[in-house]
Amino acid sequence: MNRLAAFATLVLLSGFAGQAVGQHAPLKLNDETVAVVRHAQAGILLLPDGEPPSPAVVLMHGCGGVTQNMQVWAKRLRDWGYAALILDSFEQRSIETVCNQPGKFPGRERARDAFAAAAYLRTRADIDPAHIGLIGFSHGGATALAASVQNRVKAFNAQPFAAVVAYYPACPAVAPQLANDVQVLIGSADDWTPAERCSNWVQLYDRPTAHKPLLKIYPGAMHAFDARAPMRVYFGHKLGYDAKAAEDSFIVAKRFFDSHLRNETPHE
Repeated sequence: MNRLAAFATLVLLSGFAGQAVGQHAPLKLNDETVAVVRHAQAGILLLPDGEPPSPAVVLMHGCGGVTQNMQVWAKRLRDWGYAALILDSFEQRSIETVCNQPGKFPGRERARDAFAAAAYLRTRADIDPAHIGLIGFSHGGATALAASVQNRVKAFNAQPFAAVVAYYPACPAVAPQLANDVQVLIGSADDWTPAERCSNWVQLYDRPTAHKPLLKIYPGAMHAFDARAPMRVYFGHKLGYDAKAAEDSFIVAKRFFDSHLRNETPHE
């Protein structure tokens, strides 16, 4: 009986093993499918499916550094068909946060990082060098606006971005000539970077200009309205997810990038 039971057990286990082998193909592990993540990386690049070269978007994080929302955004952009480069401006500089001291690393200085990221992307054969965009959030949004200033592009001997999207940035009080089209997305209930400042800023471009910024304000939305997280207080300011505002902003951002980085005609 013991030998018979052992034989039955062996047959049963063999059946399970055979079923497991037949259900799923083995993983393909090679240099293309395994990502090596090293400490103090300056950037993480996600590439889309499809034939290269691909249009690309550089992501600029907020005052607290790279968050999970940046990773979500990179995957979103990749799904839209863009290469997405998450740029970490803090890690290699041993900066944890500038939320309580935004002037410690102002956007006009950090803009150099954005230009450096674009320059790197242009060296890659799998990236379309003529169609590189920039998206920034909060402090990164202010940096994106700074990188859009014509004189700053010239000062850094850089090439203008093809399109710039800024989520809830601290809009400037002056209206310098811009080197590219800009789309700003912000909530009316933002108590950190008030929407009124952006409204005033956009109105300064009522004069004829090659690149007038676009602004969309979401009623009742707070700072970081696009990030899926519970409402919270961060450095004395309210942050909260707003599903309706977030979903609409994704549509607006995609349409804006598609029209500038793919030359697609926007559809309502």
